[in-house]
Parts: sequence; C-alpha cells; structure tokens
Amino acid sequence: MHIPPHDNRNAPIIDVNDARVPLNYFNIVKLSRGQAFEYRVPGYETCVVPATGAINVEVEGAAFDAIGTRGTDVWDGEPEGVYAPQGAKVRFACISGAAEVFIAGARCDAQFEPFAVRASDIDVVQYGSDETKTHRKIKHILGTKYRGRVGRLLVSELFTVGAGGWSGFPPHKHDTDRLPVETRHDETYNFRFRPNHGFGLQLVQRQDGEVGDAYHIVDGSTVILEKGYHPCVAAPGYEMYYFTILGGLSQRPLVQFFQPAHAYQIETIPGIKDMIAKFK
Repeated sequence: MHIPPHDNRNAPIIDVNDARVPLNYFNIVKLSRGQAFEYRVPGYETCVVPATGAINVEVEGAAFDAIGTRGTDVWDGEPEGVYAPQGAKVRFACISGAAEVFIAGARCDAQFEPFAVRASDIDVVQYGSDETKTHRKIKHILGTKYRGRVGRLLVSELFTVGAGGWSGFPPHKHDTDRLPVETRHDETYNFRFRPNHGFGLQLVQRQDGEVGDAYHIVDGSTVILEKGYHPCVAAPGYEMYYFTILGGLSQRPLVQFFQPAHAYQIETIPGIKDMIAKFK
C-alpha cells in the first residue's frame, strides 16, 4: 500500500498494532533549532535516525550528543542513529538549523541497552551493475553487526547507484514464517529522489501467477509491505533512496524467498549474495 507524502505533524505514519504491518512502527519528526520531541512506544524497540540535521538524544537518561551529519539531503553524508529499547522514554532536541528525523520501530518483548550508531559504524554493501540495471548501495544502520544487542529490528538505507534502475530484484517476499526458506518480516519504506521531482514505481505481486499492483512513488512516499513480491524501480535520470524498516515475527535475521520464475537471476547480479547475507 502507498501512503502519499503529507504533513503528518509529527504523528506516527505507521502506529503501533497497525492491522497491515503490526510488526512495524514509523514516524517522521520535523524540528527547528531548539525544538524537542519526546515519545515512548510500549512493546516496540526503536531507532532514531536523522534524515537531515543534527540532534541530541536522551534514552531513559542516557545521553547521545550530536547525532546526525547530513545537511541538504540524505545523499549529503553518512547516516547516524540511536537505538532505544522497547517502551523507553526517548527525547531528542534539534541542535542544527532544522532536522528531519526518522523513527523506525519493530515489535519486541525483550529488553536491551540503548546505544549510538555513528557514521564510522555503518556497514556498507554495494552490489549489482550498470549492465544489469541493478546497481545499488545499502547502508546498514542496524544490521548484522548488532546481533544480540537488538531484538527484531533491522534498519537500513538503500540507494540506487547512478540514475535509474531496479531495486529489490529479483522479486522476493518475506511474509510467511516457514524456516529455513522464508521468514515473516513486515517492511516499511520511505522514498526520496534526487532531483526531488524524480519518481519511480513500487510493484507488489501478492499472489504468484496473478497480476499485481503498481504504485507511483515520489519524493516522500511511504510504502508498507505486508505480503507479496515487491521489486521497485527508479525512472531514468533520477537517483532513488529509501529508508527501510524490517520487523521480524519470530527472529531478527531476514530470510527472503525469491520468486521461482525469476530466482535464477540471482546468478547474474554481481555481489547480490553478499547483500542477502548482510540481512541475516
């Protein structure tokens, strides 16, 4: 499902226990210098990630200062964030001229300690090629290196490399717990384009062998993925970014199931197996 860009007035875009993606939580908070925002999400662990701007963050009294390195847009530097355990009281204040802040969450019963993720901690994977129209870069904020420190939440940023091309290809899904071939992970995206009048398409094929849906995605679009195969594509001439939230039902590691008719293309895309491994 596509949620068009809108002024959410710092209220959750995907709230707790959403019937479509109950394992996810997502908010976008916009602040000016000196303004602050406070939240608590019982039953959900969260990660605070400035899209732009810098913030000071407090999690139950633990302070993490000067989080965020980016100015103009999400292409302007590396991401940073702060992990907060489920139900924690979180407060952050803008220390730059302005800040746009993503709050990513996943349902979680366990309790962990808060920590900061600095630019130097980001785990970067680049794969694909211009020839296969699949060239992209993934910046893992909460990836495999935090195994044992996080419950069910995976957070990353995905970039098309160059202008135009496919992402999430070959078509794959993760809507059913049936280990070892697939896990149930609800997923939420928020898209950005450079230039910001760019656009793309999000495809969702909910039943194998049946025609699916195509959503016109623009700068600021949010897409929630509760079921089905879901590749997306950026139009020629535009770079595409999407902030990605994954929440697992029974485990944190993601096991993707590639659509059988297209799965052979895994062998044609350079580096894709390393990308798959980084979500585990």
